[in-house]
Amino acid sequence: MFHHIHKFRSKMDSGRVCIGTGITFSDPAVTEALADSADFFWVDLEHNPTSLESMLAHLIAARAGGVPAIVRIPSNDVGWIKRVLDSGAEGIILPQAKSAAEIREFVSACHYPPDGTRGFGPRRPTNYGRAGGRAYLDLANEELFVVAQIETVSALNELDEIVAIKGLRSVVVGPYDLSGSMGMLGEVHHPAVREAIRKIAATARAAGLYVGIGMGADRQHALEAAELGVQWIQCGNDYNLMIRAADDLYASIRQSLAQRG
Repeated sequence: MFHHIHKFRSKMDSGRVCIGTGITFSDPAVTEALADSADFFWVDLEHNPTSLESMLAHLIAARAGGVPAIVRIPSNDVGWIKRVLDSGAEGIILPQAKSAAEIREFVSACHYPPDGTRGFGPRRPTNYGRAGGRAYLDLANEELFVVAQIETVSALNELDEIVAIKGLRSVVVGPYDLSGSMGMLGEVHHPAVREAIRKIAATARAAGLYVGIGMGADRQHALEAAELGVQWIQCGNDYNLMIRAADDLYASIRQSLAQRG
């Protein structure tokens, strides 16, 4: 069940920066179509009207395409955590984390006892019961890609405590909300914001955690993030990529036609 997330982690362990796509549309054909391009999918339930049924379809399409799907939940609610994980997500992201205590509670809810407090009820993760038992529980506790999004000053101030939380596998930077929390919303290239990202990356990697970031379809921003120590980059989402490609292509065609006329 965790083969694809294991492959994803192995790429980063080898020094490769992984690039992935945000998923916002409901049609799983979007995930299927992008599977050969992306190192991972970021299925977003926080800012989109994506239903759990649509999420499940994306998880199935991602698995068929050999790409890990990491789901960002809307809030630190155990009901969301259980339903997303029991649907077969290989990774899960908590957004808007405010404190180490909140993240510790989230991480606990993602792991089975004795490592945590996750309730037992997996369906897809155990191949519908065919692969249950202690071996599955240990594998789930070890391989699940549990991620806390650092996008508030309060979380930044508790970073040392956060990266020491057992069972947390990665942090991911939310640069826009982090810049807003720092009093400069949208100024993601501001030196103070860049230094905060550098600090997050250095602190997390020193603790043995992976470091990600979310952003729009911005080549330069992605390259800057990699220079700051980020290892996995959600660069653009489905509609963002579609609109950008269409706008660039059609503008080029119209310009050529106008020059002919």
